[in-house]
Amino acid sequence: MKLPLKGIVPPLITPLTGRDTLDVEGLEKLVEYVLAGGVHGLFLLGSTGEAPGLGYRLRRELIKRVCQQVNGRVPVLVGITDSAIVEALNIAKCAADHGAAAVVASTPFYFPAGQPELIKYFKHLTMDLPLPMMIYNIPGFTKTRIAEETVHTLAEDPKIIGIKDSSCDMLYFHRLLADRPKREDWSMLMGPEELLA
Repeated sequence: MKLPLKGIVPPLITPLTGRDTLDVEGLEKLVEYVLAGGVHGLFLLGSTGEAPGLGYRLRRELIKRVCQQVNGRVPVLVGITDSAIVEALNIAKCAADHGAAAVVASTPFYFPAGQPELIKYFKHLTMDLPLPMMIYNIPGFTKTRIAEETVHTLAEDPKIIGIKDSSCDMLYFHRLLADRPKREDWSMLMGPEELLA
């Protein structure tokens, strides 16, 4: 994967035919349609893909099918956000096994954390990750914001390659852009929420 990531990396929905059944035909059509639009990558299992509402078996099936279909045409990023580090690492291993380029992780949900705890959480996560990781700031869903100072601290970890921001706070994003970490490989992706704000 060429870093930094640039361009359009849309989050994909997860098409279903039932509560725990992937719409395989719909997924194949969706992937080809989005790729034909000229995107620069795909993001699976984010909030748009409703990852927290999907079972782990279905998540693994989605990763396998999309990575096989994309077959290296663009980088595939996989959301691994979970309330348990071990489950996040299991999804990350699945993503690596099937050829994903990187993983994306937001703050753990349910228990709110302060910035020192977030730094520890992400560092514990990256110790065992098989892929590079982007941090995902989406406080509307996690109820925890990743502070700018925390982003800079996390940027010291070479396994963390950037941030996806879906905070709907353009001032925050512009401050991060203006004072971005001094790394040539640092990627900054903006969620569609910012475009609508």
